[in-house]
Amino acid sequence: MKEFGKLKRLDLRSIWPNEARDFTKWLAENIQALGETLGMDLEIESSEASVGDFSLDLHAKDLGGGREVIIENQLTATDHDHLGKLLTYAAGFDASVIVWIAESIREEHRQALDWLNRHTDSNTEFFGVVVEVFHIDDSRPVYNFRPVVFPNDWQRTKRRAATTQVTERAEAYRQFFQALIDELREKHKFTGARLGQPQGWYTFSSGYSGFHYTVSFAQGERVRVELYIDHADAEVNKRIFDEFYQMKDEIENEFGEKFEWERLDNKRGSRIAIYRSGSLESDQEALNDIRAWSIEKVLKLKKVFTPRLKKYSNR
Repeated sequence: MKEFGKLKRLDLRSIWPNEARDFTKWLAENIQALGETLGMDLEIESSEASVGDFSLDLHAKDLGGGREVIIENQLTATDHDHLGKLLTYAAGFDASVIVWIAESIREEHRQALDWLNRHTDSNTEFFGVVVEVFHIDDSRPVYNFRPVVFPNDWQRTKRRAATTQVTERAEAYRQFFQALIDELREKHKFTGARLGQPQGWYTFSSGYSGFHYTVSFAQGERVRVELYIDHADAEVNKRIFDEFYQMKDEIENEFGEKFEWERLDNKRGSRIAIYRSGSLESDQEALNDIRAWSIEKVLKLKKVFTPRLKKYSNR
């Protein structure tokens, strides 16, 4: 008879003794795992960010939608104090995505988050996420993010249709990028994002703060796939761009094509991009070809640049 191991749930404090010093730091380093659970590409903007006399645990960005994300966590059951802080931080950062992570979510707080999802505008989303750690017999521990509260897509779709006029062009963008991110997620494990947006671009995490991959419809009926360098400091961005440019021949030989090297001296960030002709007005066969081209190039960009981005991860 086959023997099975015994699954045991561990006390979170046995893994992360201190909430701020251990868990918040760990979560910042593993933010992509939380993003996959929520269906977003998340990138940390700051830790312990000040809001008046209080400090938000994590301030992040939803790269695909360009939305502000706040994350408040606790290694205990939810309490009124953290609910108050959550709303304070949401207002302070004008957040669109509000995430409360805890060991367990009390029923009254689940009801409060559900009420907020029903009564806030369609662009504001509240999530209540339980973090769990398990092991089987003497195995290494494994963690799990389990959403307990999340927006009701059906309700919000109805409200959005009643309150927001989405143009045919915006819907065409959404459909194009929905198919693109679905293939990148399901076939290539490139992203955890799940929802296309009604906009002409979509940005993906590189896994390294300050570096993004973006697919976009550019001016002049062109499609662009790029590595965008955007740390908070413009001088840092230009210095990194210049260092990459010194390796131009090596990088282009490895990629197999020439790039457009756009330092963008009048902007904070810099861009290394490849273009092709194409527009949203193309027929479906051409759009399918544009999507396939975009996927091929963004995957190749990641392969070529990931080993080089590691050098800058601690800057």
